[in-house]
Amino acid sequence: MYRFLLTPRWLGIAAAMLLAAAVMVGLGQWQLSRYEQRSAINDSIDAGGRATPVALASPPQPSWTRVTVTGRYDTANEVLARGRTVDGKVGFEVVTPLVRADGTAVLIDRGWVPAPTTGGAAALPAVPAAPAGEVTVTGRVHAPESRSSAPTRGSGPWEVRRIAPERIGTVLPYPVEPVYVTMDPPADGFVAIKPARQNATLNAAYAGQWWIFAVLTLVGFGYLARREARARADADPRSRARGEVDRLTLADEAEAAARSA
Repeated sequence: MYRFLLTPRWLGIAAAMLLAAAVMVGLGQWQLSRYEQRSAINDSIDAGGRATPVALASPPQPSWTRVTVTGRYDTANEVLARGRTVDGKVGFEVVTPLVRADGTAVLIDRGWVPAPTTGGAAALPAVPAAPAGEVTVTGRVHAPESRSSAPTRGSGPWEVRRIAPERIGTVLPYPVEPVYVTMDPPADGFVAIKPARQNATLNAAYAGQWWIFAVLTLVGFGYLARREARARADADPRSRARGEVDRLTLADEAEAAARSA
């Protein structure tokens, strides 16, 4: 009944269906790995929020670890990160180098300030002054942002679009740590830069969808094969003859039963 599955046409259909199902399973596995990666980031954010701050180490601790850094702010080399959005509003993150006693520095993201309402795109925001003298800052370790470029400078502070200590360090007169620290809580007059939690649930949903599609692909092949088998059986003269014999036999049995009654 299903010998047609061994024909080249149906072998090709079977191969295509199996390949499609395998690809879908692979995509589901990839989404599952993304779910695990993003869940690990969220776990790190949560763990960092509960932990007691520790001194920034060298090499630095992992991202989102709460740390303390002591030094003096170098306001002459302050950096403005443009195009930063908080609660749907565009503004600036203010990054100020904190120079430690050993002469090295840590870039401190003191928080977010709104863009000025007048003056156009080139206008600079009002930035609360950093405290003078030695200070101890508490915040979270943040990895460098990707796709960064070298800072530029006009008549005001240095400006960047992405915060990457290695690139910013090229214009500073001292070595800087390869990570930066976002203040937690932020400095006075600033809005906090909240850790970017990952939407891991979405990846889990996508993984489930791909696996369901893979199962439906195989079920669909079975359905097509079953429909083809029935169509071939209906088209077979021998099958029609057997069906006619069966119909007449049932009719004779029914008539005999009626007579005996």
